[in-house]
Amino acid sequence: MQQEKYEKRSKNCFYILIYMVILLLVSFCWFNVRGHEWHSEVTIICDAQTESKTLVNASHLDSLQDISLERMLYEKPNAMKPPRTDVLMITPWFAPIVWDGGYNIDILNAQFHKRHVRVGLTVFAIKKYTVFVQTFIETAEKFFMVGHMVNYYVFTDRVKDIPNIPLPEGRQLVILEVPSYQRWQEVSMRRMEMIRDYSQQRFINEVDYLVCVDVDMKFSDEVGVEILSDIFGTLHPGFYGAAREHFTYERRKASTAYIPSDEGDFYYAGGYFGGKVEEVYKLTNFCHNEMMTDKANHIEAVWHDESYLNKYFLYHKPTKILSPEYLWDNGFGAPEFLKRRRFVAVPKNHNAIRNKRALYDHSRARQKFHSSW
Repeated sequence: MQQEKYEKRSKNCFYILIYMVILLLVSFCWFNVRGHEWHSEVTIICDAQTESKTLVNASHLDSLQDISLERMLYEKPNAMKPPRTDVLMITPWFAPIVWDGGYNIDILNAQFHKRHVRVGLTVFAIKKYTVFVQTFIETAEKFFMVGHMVNYYVFTDRVKDIPNIPLPEGRQLVILEVPSYQRWQEVSMRRMEMIRDYSQQRFINEVDYLVCVDVDMKFSDEVGVEILSDIFGTLHPGFYGAAREHFTYERRKASTAYIPSDEGDFYYAGGYFGGKVEEVYKLTNFCHNEMMTDKANHIEAVWHDESYLNKYFLYHKPTKILSPEYLWDNGFGAPEFLKRRRFVAVPKNHNAIRNKRALYDHSRARQKFHSSW
C-alpha cells in the first residue's frame, strides 16, 4: 500500500516538474520577444585604455548624418520685406515657387555639398533629335548643377549618333538604348514608362534626384540645387498668368486625364519635372498606367503625357514649383518679371525634325502659348 502511495507521489512530482519546465520555457520566450519590442538594442562599448565598459542604447537615429554649415557671411533676411512682390512666391499649400532673388544659392550649395547629392538629368534623343544632344550637354556643363555630381541619362534609339563628350570627374554621360516609335506623340507618352522602369531598375541605386527635361533645349543661365525638392513641376510659359478655364487640360470625361473646368492650380509643362527618385517613380507610374487605361479605350489625351502630368499634380501637390525662368522660348519675348531665362528652346525646323503632322501640332502649341497673353 505504501509502495503505491510512493509511486503515485513520485508521478505527481514528475508532472509538476514537467509543468514548471514548460512554464519557464514559455516565460523565457515571451520575455525575449517582448523585450525586443520594449527596449532599444544595447551595445557594449569597450575602452581599450581604461578597460572600462559602457552600455549605450543604439538605434538608426545614431547613424543620422549631421548637416552643419560652416561660417558664412551674407545679407541678413528681413522678415518684414519679401524678396519680390511682383510674382507669387509660395502656393496655398506652402510649396515655394522658384524665382530669381528668392533664395541664396551659396547657402543651398553648402547644404547639398554636405549631403554629397548626385543628380540625374534625363533626356530623350529619338530619331533625328540626336542632333540636339551636343548643344544640350555642352550648355549643361556651363550652367547645370555646376560643382555637383551629375549623371546625364540619354535615352536613344541611335546610340552611334550620340557624340562622345569629355566630362570632368563626378559627371558622366550614360547612354540608354530604347526602341523608337513611328509617331512622336507615342515617343512622348512612352517617356513616362521608360523613366518609371529605369527608376526602379537603375536610377534608385545611382542618383538621389532626377530632373526630366526635353532635349531640344539649351541652358543659358544658372540652374542649380534650388530646383531640387521631393517632387517639382514647372509653370508652363504659356499659362503662368491664365485663368483655370483657359488651361488646356483634358476636358473629356471618358479620359483618365480629365480635369473639371472648376479645378486646377497651375498648368504644368510636360517637358520639365523631377524630384527624388522615389517620387518620380510614383509620378511616372501613375501617368503610364493612366495612359494605358485610355489606350485600351482608344483615347489619347489632348496633350499626351503633359495631360496626365497635370492630372497627377492636381491631386498630388508638388513640393516645389519652378517659374517660367526655367522653361522659356525666346520667340515669346521677354516680359519684365522674367529676370532670367535659364533654359530655352533651340530654334529648329520642325518639318525636318518631325513630320507634317508634327508641324501642325507645333503650330497649335504656339497658339496655345499666345492664347494666354
